[in-house]
Amino acid sequence: MRKVLTGAEMREVDRLTTERYGIPSIILMENAAHAVARVVTEKLGGSVKGKSILILCGKGNNGGDGAALARNLWQVGADVYVCLLCEINETSGDARQNLEIVQNLSNIEVDLHDAEIFFNQILSSADWISYLEQYFDCEEPEIIVDAMFGIGLSKPLAGHFGDIARWVRGENVAGVEQDSLVFSIDVPSGLDADRPVFIGQSIRANWTITFTAPKPSNILPPVLDFNGDLIIANIGSAQELIDGQPSQLYLAERDDAAEWLRASQFSSDSFKNKRGHALLIAGSEAYSGAAVLAADAAARSGVGLVTLGTPRSSKDSVASRVLPEVMVRALRDTAGGAVSDLATGEVGELLAKADAVAIGCGIGSSENETCEFVRHFVSNRSVPTILDADALNLMAPFSPNWPPADVGGSDLILTPHEGEFLRLLGTDDKDAIKDRVAAVREFSQKHNVILVLKGERVLIGEPGGKVVVNPTGSSGLGKAGNGDTLAGILAGFVAQAAAMKIDIFETVVAAVYIAGMAGDIAEKKFGKRVMTASDVRECLADAFAEFEPLQNSS
Repeated sequence: MRKVLTGAEMREVDRLTTERYGIPSIILMENAAHAVARVVTEKLGGSVKGKSILILCGKGNNGGDGAALARNLWQVGADVYVCLLCEINETSGDARQNLEIVQNLSNIEVDLHDAEIFFNQILSSADWISYLEQYFDCEEPEIIVDAMFGIGLSKPLAGHFGDIARWVRGENVAGVEQDSLVFSIDVPSGLDADRPVFIGQSIRANWTITFTAPKPSNILPPVLDFNGDLIIANIGSAQELIDGQPSQLYLAERDDAAEWLRASQFSSDSFKNKRGHALLIAGSEAYSGAAVLAADAAARSGVGLVTLGTPRSSKDSVASRVLPEVMVRALRDTAGGAVSDLATGEVGELLAKADAVAIGCGIGSSENETCEFVRHFVSNRSVPTILDADALNLMAPFSPNWPPADVGGSDLILTPHEGEFLRLLGTDDKDAIKDRVAAVREFSQKHNVILVLKGERVLIGEPGGKVVVNPTGSSGLGKAGNGDTLAGILAGFVAQAAAMKIDIFETVVAAVYIAGMAGDIAEKKFGKRVMTASDVRECLADAFAEFEPLQNSS
């Protein structure tokens, strides 16, 4: 997991990098410029020679990064147009030094691969219109680099800054339009690095290259789409300085999934009981499909055994459609066909053998006996338990008095979408979860649970206050059945973790990441319009296959 830093925390890391490690700040700026140059060059097919590149520079360090980048790109053959959006005497420090170098280079005749470098100061909207008419009225730049503000902005863009942002986004200004590739340095200008909300006009990038650690507005909706593809570049700061910052927000990474798969990999003596037993309590006479989707997904997770407990009234319907490897057991049900009692008999024996339980997919939420069962089960759980769908509605509003999670394996994992989360909170006021990160953190800490809040960018919170943002998955997952599929995947992963003594929170992070990967693969294969929850389950095989070389090399 990669720590996410605020602007202030990032500035502190830069300061300590210079103070403790003796790396001058101008070297950090140079490293940043080289990092952006590498990305630009790669995206242009390996060479920038002969390309026209417009770099928009503000007066702060972001502008200094842009100026150093201009020099780097010019030296390898690009025609570079640098626009400083203020007077050069308004700049200072390392930024001033790099901007003056570019200004000096633009004023002298230099024969360097026939490449040219231009420097202009833009102080108003009129200056900007004049500049466009002079340089780009016939042919637009091939690349635009946004180095205006980065992490240094907390108020809306105004004046010529706002006009420039609109033009970069494709609006016609003075008869000049553009559809160039756009790269932003650190954070697209117009966004507040610390707050994932729109505060005014903003540049929309194809790629954003941020340094050392992602910032909240790089990774959280609704503004994350303005970043385009995010690339995180190391420019020389020590990991211990990042780890030492107080942030408790993290970004899940591919390595998290890879580490979990290594920890749970198959060995020569693997057998079904060693790989865990997942028990799912799911389905009802009206919603048997949810049980099938969840159980089939669990069976694809790598777990050793999957048992599906479903009401007697839905057993035949479920058994005829579920994978043959899933053991289906009939449970006593209410007159309405919902679960009513699991406390005794054969099911009690199954519970004693289970390493993890998932309850809720399609069980119905209108029967009093079902409600009593769920509450009794949660209060007396002895293994990690996942609550999804109807089980969440039956628990709403959520009580702070349930027995806490402990090292004995009674972790409680809740998987609500935003509507279910509001019900758990006991409110219909959407402002209660306007700050999704804060809401997840507060709920997880207050109730001592692992919370998986579904939606655009799934958030995963734990009782210690850590919140992890999952970057995989897309809107193609926003269809019926995908919640059931995720619940089954979680059940399978958690059962394996419990059997193999792997950390449960890290397991949940890995499960959500891989489930999202499967969704991304399904989108590529079938498209968002066509893909189904069953497609996502089947694409788990492709997701696991992407990690096989890593597992085999461990």
